[in-house]
Amino acid sequence: MVDFDFTPESYFDGTGPSALIVKLTYPESTWGEEISLYATTIDGIIYFEAIDFYGNEFSLTPDHSQKPLSLQELIVLIERLEVQPGAGLGNVDLTLSGIPIAKSNLYPQLEAFFAEKRKHFGYL
Repeated sequence: MVDFDFTPESYFDGTGPSALIVKLTYPESTWGEEISLYATTIDGIIYFEAIDFYGNEFSLTPDHSQKPLSLQELIVLIERLEVQPGAGLGNVDLTLSGIPIAKSNLYPQLEAFFAEKRKHFGYL
């Protein structure tokens, strides 16, 4: 059973101001698109950023937090990823309509959650 309340103690291990939270892969897209979610801390606030190959400007909800997100909050952030209509490059709108494969060292149950969702919707 997935623990949706799970929250890592920190995103940061002292090696730098930014940390990779999760890598999302969309294998059904033409090029096997990837989107990486990063956390950066500035003045004690954690800011989130999504980066893809094309340099799209993603809207994140939430885009910042005082503490690491719970698993449920991270899932909601991933599922709400969007770009401004008509401004996306590389068919990102179509990519975001799929269900990603998610890999995260910080959220061990995230991969299983999205794998089950992909299976439920016939992606596996």
